[in-house]
Amino acid sequence: MGEINLACGLNAHKQKVAKESNNIIYTDNLAEYFAKENGSKPRPQIHKGEIDERGFWVRQHNYLITPFGDKENELKADKDRYIIYWAPGCNWSNRPVIARDLLGLHDVILDYKVSHTGETNKYGWGFPEEPLFRDKYTGVYFLSDLYLNVDPNFTGRATTPTLADYKEKKAVNNDYHRLTNYLEVQFRKFQPKDAPDLYPKKYRKEIDEFNDWLFPNINDGHYRQAFAQSPEGYKDGQKAFHEALEKLDKRLETNRFLFGDYITDSDIRAYVSLIKWETDFYVNVGPQKKRVSEYKNVWEYVKELYSVPEFKRYTNIPKDNGEAEKKSFGTYLPRIASKIDWDIELKTDHARAKLSSDPNNLFLRHPEGETVDDYQSEISTTKWNDPRQEVRQDKNFILSVDASINPLKGLLKN
Repeated sequence: MGEINLACGLNAHKQKVAKESNNIIYTDNLAEYFAKENGSKPRPQIHKGEIDERGFWVRQHNYLITPFGDKENELKADKDRYIIYWAPGCNWSNRPVIARDLLGLHDVILDYKVSHTGETNKYGWGFPEEPLFRDKYTGVYFLSDLYLNVDPNFTGRATTPTLADYKEKKAVNNDYHRLTNYLEVQFRKFQPKDAPDLYPKKYRKEIDEFNDWLFPNINDGHYRQAFAQSPEGYKDGQKAFHEALEKLDKRLETNRFLFGDYITDSDIRAYVSLIKWETDFYVNVGPQKKRVSEYKNVWEYVKELYSVPEFKRYTNIPKDNGEAEKKSFGTYLPRIASKIDWDIELKTDHARAKLSSDPNNLFLRHPEGETVDDYQSEISTTKWNDPRQEVRQDKNFILSVDASINPLKGLLKN
């Protein structure tokens, strides 16, 4: 794509451009111009494609699920090739950047924040804060363009996180179900020697199973309420979410973290959803049995994870932008939540350390003598990526051991 002539383009499309300090405001008309320039497609509307006949929310399956590995048709772990596109307000996309930083992969995999485009975000995630509103690595205007570079007929939602090959200018994986696992396992050779073991090989079956339970009940549990289009769909999501919180609260009564003494991949997944729900989402969803902060053990657990720099760094807290509504019943987020000092609200006394047999350490270390090859394994698939909606409709994911019980109690040891 060549550089566009903004003046000619805007005049040709009768664009009304507002200027503040010589900066062009990214409007819907400007987004339309960029879309026409590049052949970009509108972002599909969630309520038209991901609601079943009962009014229940059924999230789309991930489009790009090619795994990392050594087989001919798999992606190859490499340095200075990949970039994670993420959005601060999207808790799904906070997961891989937290994992990347914990694993010491900052200099191996880039990250790049995306934002809504125009006033209505018709074309989805883009780069409104960049000069000429283009991705500085690939030159595209919208995240979806990296999907179209893979498949010109792509019609789904380009989602965050997206892992892209910025040399090829193509999206390569948006499988948030397994993306952190690829960083943990296939990128092990690039991690420093003392990197934490977030996904111990011996217990991947138990971790995968628990993660696949977390998805419909916690991670997607609040979306099942927020996007439901029927009372039945809303009640179904609400019931699942709060029953799951009760189980987590019981589990965390005797476990510092979800699998015991150390932070694992599962803690990253649980944290991003729980903190986002408490600080933001719940006020827009509808009536709730409890706030997350009313589940004592869950909330103290969240606070402890917030104290870890890599978790805090990617926690998107509402901020007071000076535009809080002045009317009596203005919405809660700008009126109240954005004015809360969340560092004080989330301050921990680390009392949960007493639950650990190794209270001074948050992370499991790799066994002495373990090689990169020793750590490798094929990453499991998940039913939540099944392209058939009827498969993904079934949210009754049954664990081998009830979620309130830690099946690895005392087994993770340094």
